Amino acid sequence: MVHKNIPLAQQVISEILAGLKTKGLAGPGGLLPSEAELGRRYNVSRATIREALSRLEQRGVVVRRHGVGTFVITPAPVIEAGLEQLDSIDTLARRMGLETHMGEAVIEERMATALEAQRLQVPPGSPVLSVSRVIMMGAQPVAYLVDVVAPSLLTRQELGEAFSGSVLDVLLQRGEPALSHSRTDITAEAANPATARKLGLRRGAMLLKLEAQLFVRDGRIADYSLSYFVPGHFRFHVVRRIQASTTF
Repeated sequence: MVHKNIPLAQQVISEILAGLKTKGLAGPGGLLPSEAELGRRYNVSRATIREALSRLEQRGVVVRRHGVGTFVITPAPVIEAGLEQLDSIDTLARRMGLETHMGEAVIEERMATALEAQRLQVPPGSPVLSVSRVIMMGAQPVAYLVDVVAPSLLTRQELGEAFSGSVLDVLLQRGEPALSHSRTDITAEAANPATARKLGLRRGAMLLKLEAQLFVRDGRIADYSLSYFVPGHFRFHVVRRIQASTTF
């Protein structure tokens, strides 16, 4: 570490990436040396190593398993989609020839939180159906999804035992109510302890978050959803058209 004008953490990142490229440090899916060993190797403090590993985790290069260590992420199939059209993860994966399945799922009837009531435009404390589940690609958790729906639009009985992971697909296949569009906010968010545990990540790992309201043609909101995506498994894009200018 001799480049005085480059932050130490960035120098460590460059060294680790070089070691991964040659597979001299670890190969895909392999376990990196401990923080203490990396600190000795690069002659920096453990705090610097932690910062470098945190940045690499945010970039989807490594994943840190609490109490186990830091693993190099094996390049995995990526689900890529444009955000102009609303599709479920299941639909996107099938279209690309990839296979996903539902992991841990919780379906419950309960009262809406203040935020959920606001997003669904219903009175506070209204009954709702909450559907949360982990989406898996092979043995790897890649997303955590939560849908909150008014029971007048979808019931637990309608989902049944065969529910396979997509509330959107259930509503589309039923054809009622007639759906119109979705309004979605896209942010990056640090995983809270519960979400990190479900996805097998450390607390504070960065996730891509989509918060959406699904509208019915008559203006009602059919569904309020939160979707958390693990970096490295999804790539979203938006086609932005240039408006033609009028010249005289």
